Amino acid sequence: MTLLSDSAVEAVLPERTPTTRRYLMCEPRYFTVEYVINPWMNPDEPVSTELAVSQWTALKETYEKLGHKVETIEPVDGLPDMVFSANSGTVIDGRVLGSRFRAHQRAAEADHFRRWFLDNGYRDVVMPERINEAEGDFTWTGAVLLAGTGFRTDPGAHAEAQEVLGVPVVSLQLVDPRYYHLDVALFVLSEARDGRPAEVAYFPEAFSEGTQRVLARMFPTAILATEEDAACLGLNAVSDGRNVVLPVEATQLAAEVAQRGYNPVMVDISELRKSGGGPKCCTMELRG
Repeated sequence: MTLLSDSAVEAVLPERTPTTRRYLMCEPRYFTVEYVINPWMNPDEPVSTELAVSQWTALKETYEKLGHKVETIEPVDGLPDMVFSANSGTVIDGRVLGSRFRAHQRAAEADHFRRWFLDNGYRDVVMPERINEAEGDFTWTGAVLLAGTGFRTDPGAHAEAQEVLGVPVVSLQLVDPRYYHLDVALFVLSEARDGRPAEVAYFPEAFSEGTQRVLARMFPTAILATEEDAACLGLNAVSDGRNVVLPVEATQLAAEVAQRGYNPVMVDISELRKSGGGPKCCTMELRG
């Protein structure tokens, strides 16, 4: 068997080219943990709103240093999870599908984001009839919309997303309550383009056996995350096609990302993880 040298391995890797992104974020000015809607939340554990704001600000500045545009929405007192903007809209080609939360504690967030879209020039905005937690459970690969279900988003919302957004949808079944949203179990490293398929990373055990077979068929070269990296929400990451922003604790995942030719960018988002969130939870992508 012939082994490739490091330089030969680098030569066969596709060029990792970043694309400028536009994100919507919400400062955690009123962040706290005062209720439980996922296994990460514990109201008895002390929370520092000041630290959460500091870590969020560093994440926002990281995106800006990478050349991305960051829009912000004004936070609302009494909505401590509004910082997780990814849960409040899915935007593809300028079309917006809003959210409808399962937990009543977050329900009011949806209308604040709806108004932000209308105030900022979006006219094709549809609010869902089925429970739909937006980019928490919807992940765009550049070719298909991967759609999670099992804990939050209704399966029927997948068909609704296909009709509203006009893109093909593949349903994925989540089975581990720690990974209650798709975006804490899978992320896209590079989108499908120019005949090249999308590349993803995911934690297989977060999904049903049938879904694992689907993912293996769709993404045979995917990075498979370890239990340790999944458990620190390492898969709640954001990639621009070259730079991959992920939690500082996800060291093995960062090493694997680097081996594939990407540039891991580590951030500390530990305070917001007390509510079950990471970099991607704080980041809605505005496509088109």
